[in-house]
Amino acid sequence: AANPHAVDAAITLLENGGSAVDAAIGAHVVLGLVEPQSSGLGGGGFLLHYDYGKEKLTFVDGRETAPGKATVDMFMKDDGTVMDFLEAWPSGKAVGTPGIVALYSTAHAAYGVLPWSELFNHGIALAEDGFIVSPRLADYLVTAQKKGRLAINAKTKKYFFPGGDPLQEGDRLTNTEYANTLKRIAKEGESAFYSGPIAEAIVSAAQEEPYPGSLTLSDIRNYKTVIRPVICGRFKDMNVCTTSPPSSGGAQIMITGLYNHLVKNKANQDDKVAAFVDAQRLAYADRDHYFGDPDEVDIPLDALLTPTYLKHRASERFDPNGKPTPGNPASIIDTLGSVPIWGKDNTQEEAGTTHLSIVDGNGNAVAMTATIESAFGSQRWAAGFLLNNEMTDFAREVPADGTRLANAVAPNRRPRSSMSPTMIFDRNNQLLMITGSPGGNSIPAYVAKTIIGVFDWGLTAQQSVDWPNIIARGEKVRVEIANDEGKVIAADLTKRGYQVEESLGESSGIHLILVTPKGLDGAADKRREGVVRTID
Repeated sequence: AANPHAVDAAITLLENGGSAVDAAIGAHVVLGLVEPQSSGLGGGGFLLHYDYGKEKLTFVDGRETAPGKATVDMFMKDDGTVMDFLEAWPSGKAVGTPGIVALYSTAHAAYGVLPWSELFNHGIALAEDGFIVSPRLADYLVTAQKKGRLAINAKTKKYFFPGGDPLQEGDRLTNTEYANTLKRIAKEGESAFYSGPIAEAIVSAAQEEPYPGSLTLSDIRNYKTVIRPVICGRFKDMNVCTTSPPSSGGAQIMITGLYNHLVKNKANQDDKVAAFVDAQRLAYADRDHYFGDPDEVDIPLDALLTPTYLKHRASERFDPNGKPTPGNPASIIDTLGSVPIWGKDNTQEEAGTTHLSIVDGNGNAVAMTATIESAFGSQRWAAGFLLNNEMTDFAREVPADGTRLANAVAPNRRPRSSMSPTMIFDRNNQLLMITGSPGGNSIPAYVAKTIIGVFDWGLTAQQSVDWPNIIARGEKVRVEIANDEGKVIAADLTKRGYQVEESLGESSGIHLILVTPKGLDGAADKRREGVVRTID
């Protein structure tokens, strides 16, 4: 997981006989305290669970939902222009109903072993006793002081900028308000969060100026998680199993499936990287066009993931300087009839979020990705934690020509997410890998890199995480050039005609576990503060 304190919490619960779900909840409770810029109680997430004994996969959707009074044009101004991101991000309009506590409850009821209250002990103690501010949190606060409202809003200013200056690396930070919130949830269950003083604090914060939102107590009270289908697709002789929409797990099946068709026999590593780039370009174009909330829009998911379509789609490989466009599975699959025609997606998704991967002593596993969207979410404070700005994960701009978008704002709708917690299984349905990452729209690329890196390029778990990130969404290909290998890749792709955008640092936070004949091999992303720990 992304912080040592969170890993310690999970390990303690596992040592006490807890399940992978118990450990995931305990770890995430701590992440909300020590890594508040990435996720927390005020956000949501997706949890993919593997039951070893039953060989069963379960996907718990704890994504935030739009308020009941949300409208398709709520981010549009009176003059017909759209609120820019810096306006929308810290606004009350950006706050959706948090889903993470309900996700905890749903997952624990099904797969928890330890008492519910025990899962919060580590987080409560750390909030009361204090923790040392990490370099990453300190750096984020310096940046946040210059933009947004974290240093302006009264409660966040007091907590993160005592005396007017941002907390510094090495400072000890306590949060008794967070501890008290955890105590209530530990004692009363999820109802403590979705009604009463905590819910009232959430609504009050969302309805504050500037640009107050429409979130109500009824929205919070009515929130429910959804158990959604787990989707699987072939990669070589393995199964890539992941989360269905509103997640972008399907992009993992598309990227790996397309890559299989694009890689030629005896391809060298440079050719394989180019195939990875083109697989992304094809998959992202389809994901951007078709994916949204499956309860609200018609997604031709089965068609998009079928081997027949992926084989055809690979033949539509774009020229390096070409403009990626979505495919049409109905033109290949006769029984499909037709697919919905949507306008060009204009969603802007920021690179926040966190991911954790866990295997327990009984072989059960969890891949969990959680978020409050942008850095520090909406920067609005309620009951000791920050609220999400997840509504900016919708397409904010309403097309002037009246065309509809798959990811448009609508009441109670869940915005499309790039989060893609994923597991890989061998031909005998034995677990091989648990993977996932934060990173906004770059998540599909980050996660797919680990799958292809390990199972086609021969990288170790840690090498696949360390390997330069390449993101090929749209016309440009962003390449991480923090090391010489990245510079070589960028130069080769440029030579091939791609529009390369060099990046000195990426916001991936990939945390994966490989199940090998010699045991479990974990890898943590050095771009963040993650660690790996095991119990002997």
